[in-house]
Amino acid sequence: MSELVCVGTSDAFGAGGRRQSAYLLRTPSGTVLLDCGQTTLTGLSSCDVNRAEIEGIVVSHFHADHFGGIPLFLLAAHYADQRRAPLRIAGPPGIEARVYEAADALGHSLRGEKLGFDLTFEELPTGRSFEFGPVTLDAFETFHSPDAHPHGVIVRSGNLRLAYSGDTGWFDSLPSHVAGSDLFLCECTQWKQGFEYHLSLEVLADRRAEFDCGRIVLTHLGAEMRAQEDHAGFDVADDDVVIPL
Repeated sequence: MSELVCVGTSDAFGAGGRRQSAYLLRTPSGTVLLDCGQTTLTGLSSCDVNRAEIEGIVVSHFHADHFGGIPLFLLAAHYADQRRAPLRIAGPPGIEARVYEAADALGHSLRGEKLGFDLTFEELPTGRSFEFGPVTLDAFETFHSPDAHPHGVIVRSGNLRLAYSGDTGWFDSLPSHVAGSDLFLCECTQWKQGFEYHLSLEVLADRRAEFDCGRIVLTHLGAEMRAQEDHAGFDVADDDVVIPL
């Protein structure tokens, strides 16, 4: 049995007191973390997750609420956990440089730090499958701030197929990218459509018939979305919730 632990489900600004983006996928063959926002260490602790079980981190794009927690994750793994197992980090082009630059800016430089475990950075290719520890990844470009190199990802483990949008506004090929997924974890920052680089409940409800996938769970919810009681029949993620797969 696989499961998805919703570690952080808010937008960048912590709407509703929730944590920033982080989703732990446990499979029979291992565990990976999808995104690692700045509040992820607190979230993992709240969800009673041992950091040592995480074999890899998959980064969707270079915004702090999606990858800003990695520097302290690495330092915690080294100093607090005394980790010895290898750790892989996959993300858009430039992932290694971005993590080191973020660590520098935050005052926790990793340059010259001799970690007690092997750390590998790998750039996610688009257009072909990528073996990543216990899972297989298929990345696709999304419609979000271009300088953040935004990507969504299909994660496969055995017969399980999970789609994660990362951050994105609407683009016409989105339904085809996630078609056939058992679960589509879809960002829905807005209630009404406003900012073009994020999805809204208004747009998703209008275009729901275009999606040929299993359960759709909305996440990355902004303040207005979080305040709504009616989500047009969509399921909505929340911090600490565990979704069986």
